[in-house]
Amino acid sequence: MEQQAADVLLATQTALSQASALAVQYSFSVLGAVILLVLGWALAGFTSRWAYEGLSRVHGIDETLARFFTNVLRYALLILVFITVLGQFGVQTASIIAALGAAGLAIGLALQGTLQNIAAGIMLLILRPFRVGEYIETSSVAGTVREIGLFATELRTGDGLYRLAPNSTLWNTPITNFSREPTRRDELKIRVAHEDDIDLAMERLMGLAKADSRVLTSPAPSVFIDSLGDSAISVTLRYWAKTGDWWLVSRDMVKRVKLAFDDNPDAAPDASDAAPAKKSNGKTAAEKPMPTRQ
Repeated sequence: MEQQAADVLLATQTALSQASALAVQYSFSVLGAVILLVLGWALAGFTSRWAYEGLSRVHGIDETLARFFTNVLRYALLILVFITVLGQFGVQTASIIAALGAAGLAIGLALQGTLQNIAAGIMLLILRPFRVGEYIETSSVAGTVREIGLFATELRTGDGLYRLAPNSTLWNTPITNFSREPTRRDELKIRVAHEDDIDLAMERLMGLAKADSRVLTSPAPSVFIDSLGDSAISVTLRYWAKTGDWWLVSRDMVKRVKLAFDDNPDAAPDASDAAPAKKSNGKTAAEKPMPTRQ
């Protein structure tokens, strides 16, 4: 009986000594893990802020893109810290890294379309084919740009509708930007009968262009015979205006040409439907020319 009590006492002492040894060992591991987590969290925050400030100073880097890259850097550092902490407890980190790689591959395949939009959004923010407030047109969408995101671009159509276009559709198609260039050309055609004075008609057109202060003198306006028809001669007035003035100038010019040739029924402007003007941030956006206007 005494022998059994001694064995129990010995086993208890052994267990307590082993537990104390494990407690000392893992207490240092836990303390090291806490220190690593605190330092890693602070380092990730400092590095992300430093990277954001550096990217913000780079010309052409959008704020959305700068925040995206800094967030990617921050979370990558946090994942690295987490894996290091697990290594403090004897966990095989190689298997964790392999599992994370496999999970990333599976997520990438599942979100292939979304990742394509992100890649397109990054390219749009870097190359800047359009900016907020500019009027653009592609084969599938047209409108004034309201916001450029990593996944999609928000636009406002000419009739006041909200439209969300995935970035991949904008990146993979030609884009026409009607607001980017400071000046824009317009053409106005009239038909003059063969028996009428063609020189007088061309002089009237040039006088109308020079009388409008919004028509630029450089490049200078020009008037020329465009083509000869069986019943009339086609005369073209070509002039340049500032992009912000182009819409009003082109509409006013049609009216002035019509009034100038009211006394000559055989000379009249070519018919052309006009599209409504677009406005964004108080600025008039240039419109797409109709078939008879270029």
